[in-house]
Amino acid sequence: MQLFRAKRYIPRSLYGRAALILLVPVVTLQIVVSFAFIQRHFEGVTEQMTRNVALELRYLLKMIDEAPGGAEALESVSSVADPLAFKLELPSEPPARDMKPFYDFSGGVMMDTIRAEVEGVRRVDLSAKRHVRAWIETRHGIVFAEFHRSRVSASNPHQLLVLMVFAGILLTLIAFVFLRNQLRPIKRLANASEAFGKGRVAPYNPSGAAEVRAAGQAFLDMRTRTLRQMEQRTMMLLGVSHDMRTPLTRLRLGLSMAGESPEIEDMQRDVGEMDRLLDEFLAFARDDSLDDPEPTDPVELARDVVRKFAESGKQVRIREVTGEGTAVLRPMALSRALENLIGNSVRYGSVCEVQIVMSSNAVRISVEDNGPGIPEEAREEALKAFVRLDPARNQDQGSGVGLGLAIASDIAHRHGGSLSLGSSQRLGGLKVDLKIAR
Repeated sequence: MQLFRAKRYIPRSLYGRAALILLVPVVTLQIVVSFAFIQRHFEGVTEQMTRNVALELRYLLKMIDEAPGGAEALESVSSVADPLAFKLELPSEPPARDMKPFYDFSGGVMMDTIRAEVEGVRRVDLSAKRHVRAWIETRHGIVFAEFHRSRVSASNPHQLLVLMVFAGILLTLIAFVFLRNQLRPIKRLANASEAFGKGRVAPYNPSGAAEVRAAGQAFLDMRTRTLRQMEQRTMMLLGVSHDMRTPLTRLRLGLSMAGESPEIEDMQRDVGEMDRLLDEFLAFARDDSLDDPEPTDPVELARDVVRKFAESGKQVRIREVTGEGTAVLRPMALSRALENLIGNSVRYGSVCEVQIVMSSNAVRISVEDNGPGIPEEAREEALKAFVRLDPARNQDQGSGVGLGLAIASDIAHRHGGSLSLGSSQRLGGLKVDLKIAR
């Protein structure tokens, strides 16, 4: 459970995770080395230096104890204390407690060592930055002893820590430079893949490490195969269109010369229907070659499509628009998708409403109608090509080959988005959400 909670704080980007992998060992190593240095080397040196000072202090206290009086003791010991850099006072009143700053790591070791090496130590004061003060009980009273802090603590122990931190920061910056150079080819590959997913062919040349080059070359091979297959599909259907339109034209010409009768009219309608279905097949095959991506205002594009249906007498309107701006998309392809969605709505219903929501990273266009809708269990099937859902959509109100939703879904995916079906809460029919990346 704790592991899943920790995942929330792990960076999502590759740069962030690589930086985390780089920084955690460096920071951990510095902390471990710092504690090892402070506990073993720093404290060990402090303890050894304090013992040397305690040896001199014991000698001075012995001279004081051997003197007949306090005044004679100070007079006899001063000739030795001054060369040893000790300041002594007798008698003296000790403070109520020991004093040591919380950040003084070696102070505790020094206080414990001096108490262990010198008998009669009453109080130790380390509050002064450069001096150590101690109150020690003797035969003539409590003597005050003061000496320089440098005699019991190394004068430059922080230099190793500062050097270690500085070296860690410098090496981390250098590692970031190399890391960025290694991650840049991966980011370029991701950008090229994202662009291809949106229907754009961005220039890309594999670079970087051997594994990244292999992945980039595999992407280029896949993109080439996909583009070749799309081109072959388009050329095949173009050829089929050319070959089929010739006999359709002869049939239409022959029927026009055969006179007028109910049977001839039915045959002419069948020929017209075949011609229209052929156009739909070609539209499905050529949706990727309509136009190139360019900055486009989706709101204005949707208004133009809605205006065309409204001018033809259909009850189509834009209900709500949220947000503004442009997006890089294929305007003709998106217009076709909206025409298919709105066309389905007015074919199976009488009222159609369009809602447009533009966020920072996506454009969402919702199309709702008051028709019979599509059951939830059949919605996934409805997005497939050449699928006609007779029970859900009354085919007497229009004919088709089941390509409208498939074309719109294909266009949405080529823009890095998706197409989803639902139920309209306002109109009671079908609700189609067309989402494209911005």
